Amino acid sequence: MQRVAYDRNNIFGKIIRGEAPSVVVYQDDDVLSFMDVFPQAPGHTLVIAKRSQAITLLEIEPELLQKLIAATQRIAQAVDRALNPDGIMLMQLSGAAAGMTVGHLHFHIIPRWDGKAIKGHAHGQMADLAELKDQAARIAAQL
Repeated sequence: MQRVAYDRNNIFGKIIRGEAPSVVVYQDDDVLSFMDVFPQAPGHTLVIAKRSQAITLLEIEPELLQKLIAATQRIAQAVDRALNPDGIMLMQLSGAAAGMTVGHLHFHIIPRWDGKAIKGHAHGQMADLAELKDQAARIAAQL
């Protein structure tokens, strides 16, 4: 896989620094979780490491990966309790060829319901902010 330099001005870097808005679900010293503004399904949540400049799963520091994956599991459990989907899709894309659109390691938690198609990755219209805030509050209440 081709390695590229980390761009600290990517949108997730700006969100971590408070330079770009987000609808936060959870955060601690190491992890930030927020709603995807281009959700593939209602409740589509992102989880990122705050202190790493890893772009892909292949680059992240193992001790931060442990914290990131534990938080991803915890948030996925909260998504499950809050939204009662039929399943949950966990997605991590490493590299542009894999479909990665933001150069900062992140996990997608995407609730799935039987018979309901999801939108394409990074396609479609921006979500309604009020709906995102409602979903984030429901998920956060289950943490």
